[in-house]
Amino acid sequence: MSDSPAALFERLVALMQTLRSPDGCPWDRKQTWRSLRPFLLEETYETLEALDDEDAPALKEELGDLLFEAVFLAQIGAEEGRFTIADSLRSITDKLVRRHPHVFGDEPRAKTAEEVPGVWERIKAEERAARGEQTPKKTMLAGVPKGLPSLLRAYQIGGRAAAVGFDWQQAADVMAKVEEEVAELREVVTAPAGVDAKRAEEEMGDLFFALANLSRKLGIEPESALRNANDKFTRRFGAMEARFAAAGRSLHGTELAEMEAAWETVKEEERGKESGN
Repeated sequence: MSDSPAALFERLVALMQTLRSPDGCPWDRKQTWRSLRPFLLEETYETLEALDDEDAPALKEELGDLLFEAVFLAQIGAEEGRFTIADSLRSITDKLVRRHPHVFGDEPRAKTAEEVPGVWERIKAEERAARGEQTPKKTMLAGVPKGLPSLLRAYQIGGRAAAVGFDWQQAADVMAKVEEEVAELREVVTAPAGVDAKRAEEEMGDLFFALANLSRKLGIEPESALRNANDKFTRRFGAMEARFAAAGRSLHGTELAEMEAAWETVKEEERGKESGN
């Protein structure tokens, strides 16, 4: 059997058809689009983790798992007479050609990466108009999936708005907006009458949105940045916990001042190891 991408992809599609056949796997046959949603999400996050770790062997495997989920979903679509995986491949291929007129068409070549999103948004708007999608629901921002993690969705919303020039000039301008939102949140938190929970939630949301856009202006993907921060905190907390466990103590009942001192020690030790490398 050929090891060409086309031959291997055809084999994967054939395997999926067998798994879903009457003589196939009962578990695979039982699945639906809805039941596969958590598996698709899990594989997506595992792929992101491999990307963040720059782990090529893991990324190779995770991309295969992600591709399998796509083939699985398309097989169910084929069985229901809705579409096939070939339809999906044709759709993305045609879309890539259509949305890159500066590469495959007659338009002048884009000189910088920053020019390209504007071309995409113009073409997508033309596509929507050609389909007669003129309702308020089909606005530029309607294309940002609501199912995305909220921080990533905020990042993409800001990018869509920036594509038409509705954006801060530079990162320092967004930093000023972040500071403004922090001040407004502080006003709520320190109000003499107590915290207004509804307004606190609103101001917190505004702060997160501003931070997502600051990430975008700095060229930082916010989900990755937060994931790294989560990992760092988890690692340091575990090290702090281990220090007390080594002394036969539990964090329960330990004074905050002691934990903070241990925390600072862990941080210094970690920085020392990093500088030593």
